[in-house]
Amino acid sequence: MQPSAKKQLERFLAEDIKSGDITSKLLTRKKITANIISRENGIVAGVSYAKEIFTSKNCKVTVHRRDGQTVAPNQKILTVIGDTYSVLSRERTALNLMSRMSGIATQTSEYVKKIRSANPKVGLYSTRKTAPGLRIFDKDAVEIGGGHKHRMSLDQMVMIKDNHIAASDSFLGLIRRAKQKHKKIEVEVENLNDAIIAANEGVEIIMLDNMSPPIIKKVIFELKRLNLRNKVRIEASGGINHSNVVQYARSGVDMISIGRLTSSVVGLDLSLEVS
Repeated sequence: MQPSAKKQLERFLAEDIKSGDITSKLLTRKKITANIISRENGIVAGVSYAKEIFTSKNCKVTVHRRDGQTVAPNQKILTVIGDTYSVLSRERTALNLMSRMSGIATQTSEYVKKIRSANPKVGLYSTRKTAPGLRIFDKDAVEIGGGHKHRMSLDQMVMIKDNHIAASDSFLGLIRRAKQKHKKIEVEVENLNDAIIAANEGVEIIMLDNMSPPIIKKVIFELKRLNLRNKVRIEASGGINHSNVVQYARSGVDMISIGRLTSSVVGLDLSLEVS
């Protein structure tokens, strides 16, 4: 587990517990057994983090469903054995994180299945539209669901987007300045002309932003005609959802990025029950 992830878990616990769980302190200190179960079908994610939350307080944890495995209603995911205070004071933090991550993994898996049915060569990518402080966990959940993380932070690769272009003196000049300092460059374009310019300049990825599948096909056709298609990876982004993702997967792109994977999250319904 990354040290940064452990620090975040500690922050989550400190946020919820603060100076102490005054309700659980009313209980007699004794050893209890509790099960985390699912209330619905889905893909489990966040198991390793939930385990860390409990074991860091000397609880014993048995894992029944690992990250990436399916789960059905009333199925056990974890069994936790520990004293009353240790288990109950950490219950909500573990459930909140697992619920969110499992919701992301489940939604990602649904998209991946649709994409692969249309074109197994197309990859699904997350974006930086994550909740502040949760990026490590949100991106892990996407990967557990079968997607890819793309860039984790602004320092990992150059991605020239519309506002960078609007704030620059020259679209072409901005690409060339980037090429002087960096190898991996992605450029967001909104029209065929800019796509051709970017491909001619040797960028690694061209993001076709908010283009419909028919328009994307036309752009790719022109890039092929100019012998530029094989030099770049093509990414589709913007306005992609369950109803049209198959059309995008069939459009000829290499990558599909969907912000709603991590920005519009419906958590999986999970519960901790003391037996």
